[in-house]
Amino acid sequence: MEKVVNLCKRRGFVYPGSEIYGGLGSSLDYGPLGVELKRNVKEAWWREIVTRRDDVVGLDAAIIMHPRVWEASGHLAGFTDPLVDCKGCKQRFRADQVAGARCPECGGELTEARQFNLMFKTFVGPVEDTAHVAFLRPETAQGTFINFRNVLETSRLKLPFGIAQIGRSFRNEITPGNFLFRTREFEQMELEFFVRPGEDERWYDYWRNARFEWYVRLGLKRDRLRLRPHARDELAHYAKACVDVEYAFPFGWSELEGIANRTDFDLKRHSEHSGKDLTYFDEERRERYFPYVIEPAAGADRTTLALLVDAYDEDEVEGEARVVLRLHPRLAPYKAAVFPLLRKDGQPERARRIYDALRRHFPVDYDQAGSIGRRYRRQDEVGTPFGITVDHDTMKDGTVTLRDRDAMTQVRLPEDRLVEELGARIERPAA
Repeated sequence: MEKVVNLCKRRGFVYPGSEIYGGLGSSLDYGPLGVELKRNVKEAWWREIVTRRDDVVGLDAAIIMHPRVWEASGHLAGFTDPLVDCKGCKQRFRADQVAGARCPECGGELTEARQFNLMFKTFVGPVEDTAHVAFLRPETAQGTFINFRNVLETSRLKLPFGIAQIGRSFRNEITPGNFLFRTREFEQMELEFFVRPGEDERWYDYWRNARFEWYVRLGLKRDRLRLRPHARDELAHYAKACVDVEYAFPFGWSELEGIANRTDFDLKRHSEHSGKDLTYFDEERRERYFPYVIEPAAGADRTTLALLVDAYDEDEVEGEARVVLRLHPRLAPYKAAVFPLLRKDGQPERARRIYDALRRHFPVDYDQAGSIGRRYRRQDEVGTPFGITVDHDTMKDGTVTLRDRDAMTQVRLPEDRLVEELGARIERPAA
């Protein structure tokens, strides 16, 4: 884990937040390469959940919503963690993560546990009083539920159908940590899939299996993934069933995504609190009812972290140690890097023309500093799957060397075939 964190800082994937001011606990900023990787994760999810399906549409709901949304959803009353303070060192801990009655840091006496609401509070408008209190959303799901009727009235969707969104959520975690895994500000990729009551168990099974297989196709190793069903005493108050897709991180098995059968709890609650009819009229059965909801809810940041951990590798090439990120080409920040072998004889100019032509189609890098071996290593370390070298033969016959990061093979091909060849290699299925 430490090696991955150091690589992220050194190569521009992730920086400590507010670093020049000493940092802010569990605040992280994505650098030039990290933002590309995370964007690729989100685009892969959107393509899988929305673009390739005709029964799911997208949504982008507001972060700050009417405070009654959180009253109806139960977050105001129940979105809490048990908090204890150390009377000695003054550190705070989640009570359910502390063994015994003594501080795990200094051995001091702990206070009695009290409930701590995880929502960030703010105020709407210039007056800071209870009448103007609002909250940063702790999940994207409620924005979907309160827009259920809007989507239904402006589309031709019929059950079963889904509403998907990707967006930031905020939770004032007592003990955030493990780098990108648990932060106070994070991005969720959530689908609310509405189904007829009685068909919910079939759809729950469908999404449980579909979401697990998506991570495998993303490139994560199957033996480092598992499905863990929630025990009855673990279930949220609204859930009929829930299963987590977990990944074996260096700090242990932890959740990437939860797939929950939320029943009809949310639409019923918002219907009751708002006075608006959020039922669905089933024309086939000529009856009106509240749909059940199957919710696959994934973390974009956690998925990004899992990909970095899973892809990190060390090997030896020609007697020299190599750090390599074996990211799937679809997810790699750069799809290829272009190198002139020499900085003379017109090679840099030719390489630049190839680079300019390729970046109309793919994110690519250009590098002419140092030996060709050192340049290969730099690109291997950030996960660039293909290297393109312009050399003496290029100047004669227009062919270039295409190097594969993982197979370490090199082939010659005409430069005018690069776009076609790279496109085919980028889209190949994960091994």
